[in-house]
Amino acid sequence: MSKKILCVIGTRPEAIKMAPVILALKQEPWANVRVLATAQHRHMLDQVNEFFGIDPDIDLNIMRPNQALTTLTARLLLELDDVLQAERPDAVLVQGDTTTVMTVALACFYHRIPIGHVEAGLRTWDMQNPFPEEANRVIAGKLARWHFAPTEGSRQNLLKEGVPDSEIIVTGNTVIDALLMTAAKDLELAVPLDPTKRLVLVTSHRRENFGEPFRSICRALHTLAENNAEVQFLYPVHPNPNVKDVAYEFLAGLPNFTLCEPLDYAPFIAAMKRAYLILTDSGGVQEEAPALGKPVLVLRDETERPEAVEQGVVKLVGPNYERIVEEAQRLLDDETAYKAMARGVSPYGDGQAAERIVKTLREHFA
Repeated sequence: MSKKILCVIGTRPEAIKMAPVILALKQEPWANVRVLATAQHRHMLDQVNEFFGIDPDIDLNIMRPNQALTTLTARLLLELDDVLQAERPDAVLVQGDTTTVMTVALACFYHRIPIGHVEAGLRTWDMQNPFPEEANRVIAGKLARWHFAPTEGSRQNLLKEGVPDSEIIVTGNTVIDALLMTAAKDLELAVPLDPTKRLVLVTSHRRENFGEPFRSICRALHTLAENNAEVQFLYPVHPNPNVKDVAYEFLAGLPNFTLCEPLDYAPFIAAMKRAYLILTDSGGVQEEAPALGKPVLVLRDETERPEAVEQGVVKLVGPNYERIVEEAQRLLDDETAYKAMARGVSPYGDGQAAERIVKTLREHFA
């Protein structure tokens, strides 16, 4: 008798990292795979699903412009209650640290449905950074049945919190599965760039940086662009007005700075492959870029992904004007310092994480 496995995705990073798991599960004869999209992010979720050939069976279409976290959480819980009663899955898989993940974990707990948490155990030990993601992870971690930890460090975090060792499976991160599947293809870069010039790729959209921290980031980017006329900068800007309005205020009009709409997944991987240096506050980029041999400066004070920092291929600079300018300029000017970070070290996996997750579920159910 087949077992119904409900895979839930809400945002673009969830879709990217869950895609290898969904595709692998669909190959299992014992698994009746159902995909639920909350659409916490609408367009960015849809284009990833299209790229990987995933067609959600259920779509909550929960996204609203500038939606408050309280409203999003309440609406998700009510919608999920109806879905779980109708679907009655044998297990539910979630990925990461979004509001979708936290609410699905809570709804499944109320319905006594076992949860598998993909990318479990990441911690900063600071509930305000990243906000609200750290709390979302902790809550999901308290309620999960299977903890699919990407690294040994994540496993140790879970053990510190009292999770039984038998419930933790170190798998690697599925983002590397997706990256290797995608990077092997002939990718088109959607934005016209000068192939003779070095490229600095920027992503920044974290909620905890809204306001003055993000203005400080944009001032630093403006200074770097002015001081390095021979370098081109590319910033796919998140549509949230807290990000977009400020980014365009500080950076629009600079001759070597290109602001564009968020790139689809494949063109973004193409941009990362083309980049000389990456400045980001994204969690996924911290995992992907080192595997491509790209130095990363993280525009956050803390990270729940310390492994690449420990390896010396990622550096925390925070939303700090002086540190951003100093560290980025050093990597642009000092070839020795650059090569020390551009070593192609990936502590996050070997591309087999999805198979390890499926193997765990297969042994449990089949």
